[in-house]
Amino acid sequence: MLVRLTYCSRAHKSIDSDLVDDIMIAARKYNPPQGITGVLCYSKDVFVQSLEGGRAEVNLLYQKLAHDPRHQCLTLLDYQEVEQRRFANWSMAEVMMEKLNASLLLRYSAQTRLDPFSLPGASTALLLEALAEAGSTQIRH
Repeated sequence: MLVRLTYCSRAHKSIDSDLVDDIMIAARKYNPPQGITGVLCYSKDVFVQSLEGGRAEVNLLYQKLAHDPRHQCLTLLDYQEVEQRRFANWSMAEVMMEKLNASLLLRYSAQTRLDPFSLPGASTALLLEALAEAGSTQIRH
């Protein structure tokens, strides 16, 4: 059974390239053997991520993230059983919000800045899908 889990969190410290590099290295190592795919979106101090895979594997990864000191205020936004993956090609893709056209954000949000804590979880999940479809992702191999 496939599931998609979308969560957000506040970064314990400002998000910089070193922090993102550390996260992406860990994702490249951990996710493929677990059958997990997804997309990570971030802003100055906010992470939003969708994870896809088997229920047990995704749930275990979310539990690990809950204990990761890089995250604060970890908030589950959306969790659903899915028939197919949206991010099947990526062990983890990344999106830096500052480089996006604000009009895409305005489709799903009243603001031009990323604030998933104030959006419905389903809207945040749709935003991540739209970012992937728009080719706004950077793929790290």
